Amino acid sequence: QVQLVESGGGLVQAGGSLRLSCAASGRTFSFYTMGWFRQVPGKEREFVTAIGWSGGRANYLDSVKGRFTISRDNAKNTVYLHMNSLKPEDTAVYYCAAKEYGNPWYTKGENYDYWGQGTQVTVSS
Repeated sequence: QVQLVESGGGLVQAGGSLRLSCAASGRTFSFYTMGWFRQVPGKEREFVTAIGWSGGRANYLDSVKGRFTISRDNAKNTVYLHMNSLKPEDTAVYYCAAKEYGNPWYTKGENYDYWGQGTQVTVSS
């Protein structure tokens, strides 16, 4: 079992920045591909980004490329989502997810084994 706890969400103006964190516990963090997804009410959950075990490979949703960066610190069992140049359309609940082994090109929610509780990000115009 892996437990995931997100933090760092909040309200920010368009053009601003936020950093989300996801702290993992339970099993060897470095064995897991870590992903971030987001969801708004009435819409399906959307893949945002994922990072491989060592942090050497990452994959991004086209609309966040150049604005968002995923990183991980295996010594701290934490994955981060650095979000810059935020837009109102980035408003959503952001979820951290973990997949044992896997790779960053796993973009479907059902590919992932564990999920956090989510953190709200609201971008005002």
